[in-house]
This record gives sequence, structure tokens and C-alpha cells, in this order.
Amino acid sequence: MPKFFVTPDKIIDNHIIIDTDDAAHITRVLRLGAGDRITVCDSRGNDYDAEIMEIETGRVICNITEKKASVSEPNIKVTLFQGLPKASKMEYIIQKTTELGISEIVPVKMSRCVVKIDNKKDEKKKLDRWRKISEAAAKQSGRGIVPEISEIMSIDEVIEQSKHFDLFFVPYECEEKKTLKEALLSRPDITSVGFLIGPEGGFDIGEAKKLHENDIATVTLGKRILRTETAGEAVLAMAMYEIGDING
Repeated sequence: MPKFFVTPDKIIDNHIIIDTDDAAHITRVLRLGAGDRITVCDSRGNDYDAEIMEIETGRVICNITEKKASVSEPNIKVTLFQGLPKASKMEYIIQKTTELGISEIVPVKMSRCVVKIDNKKDEKKKLDRWRKISEAAAKQSGRGIVPEISEIMSIDEVIEQSKHFDLFFVPYECEEKKTLKEALLSRPDITSVGFLIGPEGGFDIGEAKKLHENDIATVTLGKRILRTETAGEAVLAMAMYEIGDING
């Protein structure tokens, strides 16, 4: 069945109101009507089997037939801190990591970023675009949440946020000893993982020094250097295999 997301306030008693752009998609593109069935997610990991009851201008009203926990969410929360790449690469990263089970993506301003976002207006425009991509990818892949696309952070803010994870690390091409697998298996029963991927130009010396001074672990991803748009999804896939939900 087609899947759509709503905010929890749109679920009232035994009814769901869809009044976003999805209402037009349901009626004009999918050409669904009263009696047709869809799946609606509350963005908190709950899926609802629902039957369309009524279609009004700009909204679709559904009756809930069954509520169940989404089975598509991983058992660990993984956050990607991504050094800002070119626009098309960021969109690709959001799409693919959403499919693989990411919980949150945080864009990061770094010294060697090609893209510069210097004002709130441009940042809002970018974030709106990225959040739409996240939602579309979540629908396509049957997720139980829409991964959050957070506001842009600095490297200093990332270092501060790193303290809130059970495990936090940085893939770094100059690291030669500690492997990603060793990092992932270094602590039992972790529920939250965060990692930072550098932009196209990588980390500059000052950023690498800050990470080291704050005792943030660096790991090697092997003998080949990955592009910024490849590294995040590769790390996420390996994390999900080692400690997540795709190793069965």
C-alpha cells in the first residue's frame, strides 16, 4: 500500500487527516478515493493501516483500521555529521542514508567545504529542500520515521555533540591502525552512534588537531580513499551490519 507521513497532531481519535501536498498526490496522481486503503506513519515509529473515508479540497480524511509498530526501524540510532558537499551530493547522501536506516543527518560547515551557506535565508532554503528529500526517501523505503535534517553546525558544535553518543568516531585517511570494525565492536550494547564525514577537500590540519585534542577516535576505512558521498553510506551500511539490524 502507498505510505504517507503525518505529524502526530493529525491523528485524532480514530481518524487521520492528511492536509499536506500528499493530499493532492493521493487524489490526483494515485487517483485514490473513498474505500481505498493506504498506510500512514506518525513519524514516531507507528504505522496505521487506514481507509480513505472522505476527500475534501486540500485534505484527505481516513479511518484507522489497525495500528502497529513499524518493523523497518533499526535497533540503534545513527547520526551522520556530514561536511557540506556540493548540492547534488548532499541530496544523494540524504537519500541513500535514509534508505539504509540513518536517524539524523547534521550538515557541518568545515574549512574545505566547496559550498558556502552564509545566511539564514539560504540555510532555510537548503534545509527545506533536504527535508523533502528525506521524507520522499523515507516513504520509498518504508521507514517508520523521517530522518531529521538538523540545522548546520560548526566543527566545534560537532565536538560538543559528540559527548552525547555511546560511540562517536571520525573516518580519516591519515589513520592507519584503528579500523571501523574495531571501533564498532569496542563497546557492547550501544544504542547510539555518531560519526563525522569530511567534505570533498577532507579535514584541514586545524580540524584534525581539534578532533585529536578532544580525544575523538579516528578510524581507517581501508586502503582506498572514498569520496564524501560514498563514505557516509559505506560507514552506515557497515555499522548496521555489525551492530544494527541487517546482519541476520
